Amino acid sequence: MTATTPLASLPKDPTERMNQFFNTVANDLKIWLLVDEHGSVLLTADDEDCVPVWPTQAHAEQWATEEWEGFKPEAISVAKWKSRWTPGLEEDELSVIVFPDQQGEGIVLYPDEFDSELRKRESKRR
Repeated sequence: MTATTPLASLPKDPTERMNQFFNTVANDLKIWLLVDEHGSVLLTADDEDCVPVWPTQAHAEQWATEEWEGFKPEAISVAKWKSRWTPGLEEDELSVIVFPDQQGEGIVLYPDEFDSELRKRESKRR
């Protein structure tokens, strides 16, 4: 997978996209969000309010259209994610949707599940 892979040509299987996401993040140690002055973009999936995350800046940028025009990609280090985002998302009762496709479909994880998957992938890289 390259950073310029268009969303339309990404794997249809959300589990495969999730695996690509975690493999890329384990290498780059960055998680990409779309943000504006009010905070992160939110999606609703499986009746959960979710923060969508992407493996690269280019993937996040491809979502900054229409209703999200004006949102900018922002990288969050894995260390900062674990120390601040995981507890913050838990406190706000938000989930994470991993590498959603153009229809907003993706694997929804609770913050502790997302954190656990990050740790598992990091330990494989060592």
